[in-house]
Amino acid sequence: MVNDVEKRWSDPDTFRHAARYVVAVLVLTGLAMALVLLWASGRAACSDADSTLCDNPSRLVVGLVPGAVLLLGGLGAFVQTFRAWRQGRAWPIWQGAGWFLFMLMVAYLAIAGGAG
Repeated sequence: MVNDVEKRWSDPDTFRHAARYVVAVLVLTGLAMALVLLWASGRAACSDADSTLCDNPSRLVVGLVPGAVLLLGGLGAFVQTFRAWRQGRAWPIWQGAGWFLFMLMVAYLAIAGGAG
């Protein structure tokens, strides 16, 4: 078991793995956002409107789907945190990745909620 006071911050392999995970979640979020925007722009309800986000369903989906991807990515990072802690490996790196993804999720939802 790892002494919690010791906190192993310097583990290059774990850092690379966590960084790749965060980048993959961000790429998936970007793909989800592109697909949702493509869906919203092709809706019949928005065909004659000036904006892609012309009604409540399109605003809701564009706001929540990428936020949900970031939420699931953050939860996955926290699961990795727990697994690394149980195995006595460097867990603070994964915890930082989870909090970073949660921070991005909250910022995205705040911006998407205000864009109405």
